[in-house]
Amino acid sequence: MGLIVRFRSKDGMYRLSGEGTTMLQQLIEELVLTKLPPIDPETLAASVNGSVIGNFSSTLSELGFVNGQMVELTYSKVDPEADRSLNGKATPTTSAAANINISSKGNTVNQLPVDNLLDEEKGLIPRERSSLCKHTAKGMCEYCSPLPPWDGAYHAEHNIKHISYHSHLSHLNSEINHNESSSYIPPLQSSDFKVKNPCPSGHSPWPKGICSKCQPSGITLKRQTYRMIDHVEFQNSIMMNSFIDAWRKSGVQRIGLLLGTYDKYQKTPLGIKAKVEAIYEFPQHDWDDGIKLEDWIDEEKVVNLCNNLGLMPLGVIFTDLSDAGNGDGSVICKRHADSFFLSSLEIIFAVNWQLKYPNIAKYSETGFFSSKFVTCVITGNLNGEIDINCYQASETAEALVKADLICASTHPNQMFIKEQTNERYVPDIMYQMINEYGLEVKKNAKPSFPVEYLLVSLTHGFPEEEGGMFAKINGWQIENRGYLGELAGMEQLKKILSQGISLQDLQDWHLLLWLGEQDVLSKEEFKLAVDSVREGNSDKFQVLLHSAGWRTLETICSMS
Repeated sequence: MGLIVRFRSKDGMYRLSGEGTTMLQQLIEELVLTKLPPIDPETLAASVNGSVIGNFSSTLSELGFVNGQMVELTYSKVDPEADRSLNGKATPTTSAAANINISSKGNTVNQLPVDNLLDEEKGLIPRERSSLCKHTAKGMCEYCSPLPPWDGAYHAEHNIKHISYHSHLSHLNSEINHNESSSYIPPLQSSDFKVKNPCPSGHSPWPKGICSKCQPSGITLKRQTYRMIDHVEFQNSIMMNSFIDAWRKSGVQRIGLLLGTYDKYQKTPLGIKAKVEAIYEFPQHDWDDGIKLEDWIDEEKVVNLCNNLGLMPLGVIFTDLSDAGNGDGSVICKRHADSFFLSSLEIIFAVNWQLKYPNIAKYSETGFFSSKFVTCVITGNLNGEIDINCYQASETAEALVKADLICASTHPNQMFIKEQTNERYVPDIMYQMINEYGLEVKKNAKPSFPVEYLLVSLTHGFPEEEGGMFAKINGWQIENRGYLGELAGMEQLKKILSQGISLQDLQDWHLLLWLGEQDVLSKEEFKLAVDSVREGNSDKFQVLLHSAGWRTLETICSMS
């Protein structure tokens, strides 16, 4: 049943409609964005019959609202002339709607450190003086002034296919929030292709009713022009060779979780790179043409160890390799422009991981926007060499999966659109393409469309000087490789101890994970081990070697 809520303020009376399940926050956000003058969000308060409402995230039913309910609003206005820059233009301020959304969750949005660093940078692209410049050395004109970080000509000249996430964000911000604007609108809006339920109009939900207020708009698929991550940097080749060795020894495929950190990427304006320090190999069942993930029972232990080491899950990596049979180590090239780069099934797989690890964004009303999670494939290139390809699914792909609109097809380069049902409304979906006459046209995406519209490609490489947190080979067995007869255990540790263990020997992700699973070291002692590796601290390592838990570990090894 629809409800009319009346809001009384010093600037007038406003009427908004909602449902019993509508949050008060949604109505207040609509007021702030569309009806009220610029206000100071810190001063906004709402009350009913003199009782202050402390939680805007409560629904109208939970607040006991009835049809025609009166809500009193108090706030302080923001003077448009108060915040003026030296050039006389107003400086943008944070909107009340954005502040209401964040405060309703009871905490602030904590972005990644790399995002906070790039937020402080303008990312302008410097240019040298050209022959068209007529000014002195200290002057500047339109031919030599810096370019914005999203400049298309610069990216085309340097063969950069996608602008960076923060360049995209800066571009949106410059278009939506002009300097003379006194209010701020969050520039990042996540796509939503679901039918709104309940509908603001108050009619029966789909399939019994639908209107322009709850019906999603038609979808036009385009290639995404930006990417959340620009480059994937593997810190050393030892890690990659060790991962590929599983295929070399068995002939079956392998999948792993990329662990590492994010940093600024200097080769594109306001770019971000994922720095891969280690690969965790999931519990899995492998074949020569596929992989099945088993239950990830030690997920919590893996994530906790990551957090303690200052690392985080960055993406997944899997092999798709087949020996060419030439006896020279060459492999078959399966993925290319005439077949596919990432299949429709793999794109949905990538989307599910991206939804599991969303990108925290303070410039989004929801506090999240898309994902930085990457998907990498180790496969054969056109020269028959083993190569790495890195991708992300687009933000549109995430929204299509969330709305349950797409599924994989039997053709790996085609994504299938699901049929409409009583539970699933399917809007009109088109995609843009260049026809045989070189003209841009729209084509119906039903029943299927090319997967390239949902795919974003990334660059990858290795640092000039390989290293990283886990750069030494100590021969420790990798987890979940029992099918190869490779099992980590006390015998391995005994061998390392007999040679005199060093801090470098301990700097192994797989060894640390195994130590944490043995429950021999106390929490404090295991923290010493982790801290000594993370900080490269020899003093803490020596304290660990003289601890009671480590001596117990040595005793167990000597008896094995």
